[in-house]
Amino acid sequence: MRTLGRDYGCPVEFAVDALGGKWKTVILARLKQAPMRFGELRALIPTLSDKMLSERLRDIVALGLAETHEEGGVSRYRLTPRGASLQPVLQALYDWGSVNAGPMGARLAPAS
Repeated sequence: MRTLGRDYGCPVEFAVDALGGKWKTVILARLKQAPMRFGELRALIPTLSDKMLSERLRDIVALGLAETHEEGGVSRYRLTPRGASLQPVLQALYDWGSVNAGPMGARLAPAS
């Protein structure tokens, strides 16, 4: 498991560094719904390249937020207990985005 061995000024700074921007949180939000194969994640996030998805999944697994497991002979990614502890945070981001996207001039794709 990877560690972020540096000093942080506050817990928010650490959390933002650990989650590392847009793609990690989007991937975690999708895994919050259910365990998924690489191809399933790829189909749900079409603007993300295969290379970037692979790199971000590797980061997420290294941080102990997700893991791979065999399910019916198929490898899937799923949240670990540490990753699952992010569910309320991810839901709050989803809710905030749902309420504020339109008034801020953004369009959201239909929920899948």
